[in-house]
Amino acid sequence: MRALLASIESEYCRYRLLAESALAQLTDPQLAHCRPGGPNSVAALCWHVAGNLRSRFTDFLTTDGEKTWRDRESEFAQRSATREELLAHWNRGWSVLFAALGSLSDGDLGRQVQIRGQPLAVQEALHRSLAHTAYHVGQIVFLARSLVGDRWQFLSIPPGASEVYNLAPTLEKAPRPIDRT
Repeated sequence: MRALLASIESEYCRYRLLAESALAQLTDPQLAHCRPGGPNSVAALCWHVAGNLRSRFTDFLTTDGEKTWRDRESEFAQRSATREELLAHWNRGWSVLFAALGSLSDGDLGRQVQIRGQPLAVQEALHRSLAHTAYHVGQIVFLARSLVGDRWQFLSIPPGASEVYNLAPTLEKAPRPIDRT
């Protein structure tokens, strides 16, 4: 049985699609753009999300989610990665996540894992990770929209289109995960 896990997986897919739809609207220089004294660049946020997913979900049930090989601080560094390098790193993180999720059953949800030495039920760790990912995807979308300006293509219901959308809602479920490794 995978009812709850399928729901969590679907939400991860929705947030991945949101981020990737925002990334597609950016030019290569915009990916690395960081305002002086401002927030992280879109590239740094993507690098961090991917690093977090790789760390948390590599050997998910058997090792601490904060791996010794992870250098979290460097994930936020300004980088000059190409779009291809950025997307390859991004996709590696998501591939590790989806492989780990695919190996779980709802019966695993009560098992215990550790993150930074702190015990969490699998379901707690999944919800925590999903919330963390959604938080950063929100930042990615916000930054992308501010960089794109008037050329922004809305990723959800555009302003003034709620009534039309409600007649045929299409954004409520994400597509199944796509392995882009």
